[in-house]
Amino acid sequence: MTAAVFFGCAFIAFGPALALYVFTIATDPLRVIFLIAGAFFWLVSLLLSSVFWYLVRIITDNKDGPIQKYLLIFGVLLSVCIQELFRLAYYRLLKKASEGLKSINPEETTPSMRLLAYVSGLGFGIMSGVFSFVNTLSDSLGPGTVGIHGDSPQFFLNSAFMTLVIILLHVFWGIVFFDGCEKKKWYILLIVLLTHLLVSTQTFLSPYYELNLVSAYIIMVFMGIWAFFVAGGSCRSLKLCLLCQDKDFLLYNQRSR
Repeated sequence: MTAAVFFGCAFIAFGPALALYVFTIATDPLRVIFLIAGAFFWLVSLLLSSVFWYLVRIITDNKDGPIQKYLLIFGVLLSVCIQELFRLAYYRLLKKASEGLKSINPEETTPSMRLLAYVSGLGFGIMSGVFSFVNTLSDSLGPGTVGIHGDSPQFFLNSAFMTLVIILLHVFWGIVFFDGCEKKKWYILLIVLLTHLLVSTQTFLSPYYELNLVSAYIIMVFMGIWAFFVAGGSCRSLKLCLLCQDKDFLLYNQRSR
């Protein structure tokens, strides 16, 4: 039973991300490099957040009680802000690299920022999902019985679905964020930051998994629709894609702008 829970939750959490990687990224070495770079930027943001958390714990002398609850909330908010700052830094780096390649060889086609936004967002999401869920996933192998002391028996399943939504949200956030930077619409960056903060703070509603998941998936649908149209999608292209009549749908036909 523990093996079934382990593999089931693993495929729920990481199955869609794995499919996206295999079908849209793995075939292009350049996209793989950009994905790894995006994952690295997320790791650096986590390292910086951990350093701040360590310093705050030392300053407060590791005191227990209500202060730790407020420090945890502060740590989550700070971590989200740092993640979005590193997303901005990664966009700046990619923009400079793209401009440099164009100046060196104007005839060479460089990946579009829409494609890079998708790839970097997936890198952020995969790394975020791995770090947030891998320990919980390892505990699903046992020993022990979830819910034996009155807790929710669906803890692992809820955690898997929450990890899935976080990974997909990072993809959508990346696309929308890069589009806001390209068009210099800074309020879009603020919306991405606020929705990221909202989804992250909802994880404190631990006993109320249904409310947490429903609200997170509503935000994911909203961001997904927004990212779809930002990436160049339309109702017509979606129809052609569903009918398998458009071989060059969205990311496969992105040219440099």
